Amino acid sequence: MKQEEKAGGASRPPRPPPSIRIETADDILGRLEKLYPKLIDLSLGRVQRLLGALGNPQAKLPPVIHVAGTNGKGSTCAFLRAIGEAAGWRVHVATSPHLVRLNERFRIAGTLVADDALISVLAEIERINAGAPITVFEVQAAAGYVLFARAPADLCVVEVGLGGRFDATNVIAAPAACAITSLSLDHQDFLGDNLERIAWEKAGIMKPGRPTVTGAHSVAILATLQACADEAGARLLARGRDWEIAAGDDGLVFSDAAGRLVLPRPSLPGAHQIENAGIAVAALRASGLAIGDAAFAGVGETTWSARLQRLHGKLAASLPEKFELWLDGGHNQGAGVVLAAHLDGWRERPTYLVVGMKQSKDASGFLAPLLTRAAGVWAVAEPGQHLAMAVDDVIAASGGEARPGPDVAGALAQIAARPPGRVLVCGSLYLAGEVLKADGTMPI
Repeated sequence: MKQEEKAGGASRPPRPPPSIRIETADDILGRLEKLYPKLIDLSLGRVQRLLGALGNPQAKLPPVIHVAGTNGKGSTCAFLRAIGEAAGWRVHVATSPHLVRLNERFRIAGTLVADDALISVLAEIERINAGAPITVFEVQAAAGYVLFARAPADLCVVEVGLGGRFDATNVIAAPAACAITSLSLDHQDFLGDNLERIAWEKAGIMKPGRPTVTGAHSVAILATLQACADEAGARLLARGRDWEIAAGDDGLVFSDAAGRLVLPRPSLPGAHQIENAGIAVAALRASGLAIGDAAFAGVGETTWSARLQRLHGKLAASLPEKFELWLDGGHNQGAGVVLAAHLDGWRERPTYLVVGMKQSKDASGFLAPLLTRAAGVWAVAEPGQHLAMAVDDVIAASGGEARPGPDVAGALAQIAARPPGRVLVCGSLYLAGEVLKADGTMPI
């Protein structure tokens, strides 16, 4: 009798094979995270060693525009991508952090990296790194360069992770151009507690003979950036001195030494996006890359998640009619000032703030310009929010004006009983990621 047969001729159905769990990118990063005691350690030696072992992919990229700054660098990268794609170019983009999925950090010739390709390159890096000390962000930066070097493209846009001078992305010897967006106090433990020091750190991306474009700054900050440019042998192009952009009757008017452009208004909301769009335009014009003027209309077709983004999914549907739900990842003093200016244009209806922040952030500095413009403030911390500041600490930072949500759903339920208006969820990109997931809205 065969083994599977029983008395009476009945047979046992074949046993299904054991389930095999497929390794994910997070599994690999979880192992690599244990190789170095610090999550953040600004230096270049480890990533340069790893890139050398990988064949120096950062030297095999299409023309690169490297973007640093405190606020606005992600939006500037989005404008650069949109303009490049309007020109018919294939554009690689590396940004950080991601909101929902790690794949968002790597856009290859216009498409987010596929799971299998990302897992494959991370596994390759883990094998080649061979247990040497390395931080997770250094691994991610290296992964981007490997992915980009292996796929043809016409432009590569790289966002700095933190700072600039010693950031793991700062291994491009000769970028086509660099860009430095607005500066504000943030990450003081790593970058210093004054704007001149922060400007010096950001200016570390400048390279000899290569243009660096920046926005409008105070006299002291511009002097610091200019001194860094002179030392590096770089050409600094600043708004108000070397280029300008302003809102006109039919859109935007941009001008520099090469002439005047009329552009559509930025598709990203907020007056601050005018400067970010201008930095992108100025950087491409200064880069020497052959791009027709018509492509700059791409500023009107730009998309970027969690930057004054209106939501229309499940969370938005939980509010009564005539309410609007908005999301912004701004999280420092400079972002608070920018959002406050935008809220001034929302005066015809009540604005309700739902605020959750990361533990290390200056919640008081972020909230100070916003409190007087809000009809109510709710402090929240989502269960999955990375290093979320305690609700009581957000309330204390508001001077007691905020009330507990204690999470976004709870805050929205309270707001729903109030007069119809706009709800702005803000304070953290990590909170923004959780909100997008709850709303059922994937990053764009």
